[in-house]
Amino acid sequence: MTALKKYARLESGGLWRDTQAAQRREVIVAFREASLVLSDPKSEFALSHWSLPAIERLNPGVMPALFAPGADAVETLELDDPEMIAALETVRSALAGQRAKPGRLRGFLLGSGTVLVLALGVFWLPDAVITHTASVLPAATRAAIGQAALADVQRLTGSPCASPLGSFALTALGDRLFGAHQAQILILRDGLERAAHLPGGTILIGKDMIEDEGGPEVLAGLALMERLRADLQDPILPVLEHAGLTATFRLLTSGVLPETALAGYGEKLLQGTALPVPDDLALERFRAAGLSSTPYAYAVDPSGETTLGLIEADPLNGLIPEPLMPDGDWVSLQDICSIN
Repeated sequence: MTALKKYARLESGGLWRDTQAAQRREVIVAFREASLVLSDPKSEFALSHWSLPAIERLNPGVMPALFAPGADAVETLELDDPEMIAALETVRSALAGQRAKPGRLRGFLLGSGTVLVLALGVFWLPDAVITHTASVLPAATRAAIGQAALADVQRLTGSPCASPLGSFALTALGDRLFGAHQAQILILRDGLERAAHLPGGTILIGKDMIEDEGGPEVLAGLALMERLRADLQDPILPVLEHAGLTATFRLLTSGVLPETALAGYGEKLLQGTALPVPDDLALERFRAAGLSSTPYAYAVDPSGETTLGLIEADPLNGLIPEPLMPDGDWVSLQDICSIN
């Protein structure tokens, strides 16, 4: 969209607070595709990234401007750069306008199959409508739906664990595994005893999966396999299935998912079972990432019986892998849930 292209290279300074009780810290704020990236000014590592459609201004008309990544988010960003503030307001207005007016480009893309769906609606199963809707959703809409789903999950788990050093290490690991700003790994304090994922590249991992580990290999393996599951099955599909046919059809025709459509999705995600992953595909991902599959295999099944294929065919069997992160970063990451 024109507004995003105009501000594609815009950067400014800002003051970021990861929790309400935390001290403000200086960050570099930069526009990226469908997101706002907050980075450490010295190391340039990303500390957080916000979905542009979900960003809200908390103090309209007041300076310095205060923004949050969502209505229920605990993070805040204070800005006094007029150009960056104007850019955020412009992009937010543009995105809101696209959601409200199906006659614009996004509405055209989302509604392109509406006439056909209406004509054949008697014969189409709900799964077909959901699959069609998923196939035409823009990345920004997927990210916004993912953030809405995360908000419902947080109703049960609380906010994801965060600390300056731990979040830095977690972001660095995500960049190492998937490329810069391509995924967001979050550690949940309660409610999740495994790993899960959401639309928009968000990967959720329960803290119990990392607290007793000697290194980040298990965490990396869990994140790697969740990304593979997201590639094997579009993560927007179970969200739309939960929302139901009426809400999905409204999303298809207007670009807006009703606010109540995702109520209760948190329970479904936390209580669900992980999609099985074929050993050959899993091993290929471990090989490409330069990771040993054995630590992950024993974390999933301490006996090794059900994950024997990942152990015997470990792509790094007998080899010494490159360290995923410095020891100090791993210690900080393990303590990420003890700070707040």
